[in-house]
Amino acid sequence: MERFFTIESVRDAVREIQQDTAQTYGQQTSRLAKIAENVMDYPVGEEDAFYELYDKGEICDLDEGHAPYAPRYILPDYEKYLKEGSDFLRMEPPKTLLEATTALLIMYHHVPSITRFPVYIGALDDLLEPFVQKTDRKEAEAILRNFLIQLDRTVDDSFCHANIGPYETETGNIILDLVEELQIVTPNMTLLYDEDKTPDSFAEKALKASLTCANPAFANHKYYSSDFGDVDYGIASCYNALPKHGGAFTLSRLRLNKIAEGAESVDAFFENNLPRAIDTMLHLMESKIQYLVEETSFFKSNFLVTEDFVDIDNFVGLFGMVGLAECSQELLKKEGIEAKYGVDESADGMGIRVMDFIDERVKNFKSAYSPVWNHRFMLHAQVGAANDEGTTAAHRIPIGQEPDLYNHLRQAAKFQKYFPSGVGDHFPFDETAKRNPKAVLDVFKGGFKLGNRYLSAYNDDGDLIRVTGYLVKKSDVEAFKAGKQVSYDTAQYAADPLTKYGILDRKVEGV
Repeated sequence: MERFFTIESVRDAVREIQQDTAQTYGQQTSRLAKIAENVMDYPVGEEDAFYELYDKGEICDLDEGHAPYAPRYILPDYEKYLKEGSDFLRMEPPKTLLEATTALLIMYHHVPSITRFPVYIGALDDLLEPFVQKTDRKEAEAILRNFLIQLDRTVDDSFCHANIGPYETETGNIILDLVEELQIVTPNMTLLYDEDKTPDSFAEKALKASLTCANPAFANHKYYSSDFGDVDYGIASCYNALPKHGGAFTLSRLRLNKIAEGAESVDAFFENNLPRAIDTMLHLMESKIQYLVEETSFFKSNFLVTEDFVDIDNFVGLFGMVGLAECSQELLKKEGIEAKYGVDESADGMGIRVMDFIDERVKNFKSAYSPVWNHRFMLHAQVGAANDEGTTAAHRIPIGQEPDLYNHLRQAAKFQKYFPSGVGDHFPFDETAKRNPKAVLDVFKGGFKLGNRYLSAYNDDGDLIRVTGYLVKKSDVEAFKAGKQVSYDTAQYAADPLTKYGILDRKVEGV
């Protein structure tokens, strides 16, 4: 959160951005736009507890902007677009695969998000399969190759997310072949996996690609479908499950470890510190949503709204959290107990107690918005940010403290159940796993049966890896650290996590 109190402080911030040689022109303009947002006041009064809790590090608004002028995450109805075209974009419904991919690339340019790029580009296999079926295989491969290359070179942010599955399609097979061949950072990709619908051969092919280029991750489609019911969902940004034809208004998060550190006792934590932080963040989020809906122009005039590619009723607020591991250990320490989260039952039990408390209190808050989710906010397992040193992402086990893989999956399942809006665990495998994707698939099947929602695998020795929910090339991070311009925004986000937080030290044991 950067607050400006004088015109000179604004000018200083602008000059700093203008003179930064490691930023591309596009990255500079994005950061200059963020300054404009942050010149505005937060839609809460100066006396609001948010400012105190922010300064203590207990609440983080994820640099969303004080007064946002567009929803954080948008999942347009691309199916409608390809069937009907768009008046605003002056696009007729496409008839060929080339026309369809061109139409999508044009649409993506006009879909905003927190990153200035689209965070959801659709279920590509479903969208494009009717066109692929009318196209010669070699021609389809060539068109899709160019489509993916254009995406990777023009959407310079791997929070951009595509979905495939749960069914096997010709388009899905071509895409898996191409992402492995091209080693692209964008788009991030998820296979919506359902053991009853996804053939093993297709899932193994997806895992082989994942162990080569960190794409795709696996979502437990059966689990998410049961939560969303009749609402069609997509996986966007890192691993965020959100209603299609809508998205997320906003995302803020609690740093649970900081809240625990500030509590005098366990009783004080549950009776005072935690409820105060929850209620303060609920109020901040509701105020931001009200500002976005009532004060800005987006839901009044943006073509995505006026042409019904999104519906305001299908947007939700995401209530995020990080640092559950450190929080649980700190609370036990206040009772004279030394225990490791993810290893000792006492620490996991404290984590469950904390999550039960958060879950109940958030569910009891009724928002004026989000009828798609019964006017409630969705709990979100937030992946972490660049300034999170000493704070483990979401519910995860601290790096270096991991148990063997099977116990890790069992532990993760205890907590993934709380997060219908997105959660995930990421596992690096060595080179030998690439030769046996069936064994990794068996591990994932077992993890999903335990109640895990989202799992990903990558090769720990490869250049392309998962940092949290997004992808990055280690070579790009090194180039950025050396002061060179890198087109992908995520290379900058990943610089601190890779060097300071031990991401490269994740391990998988017992396989």
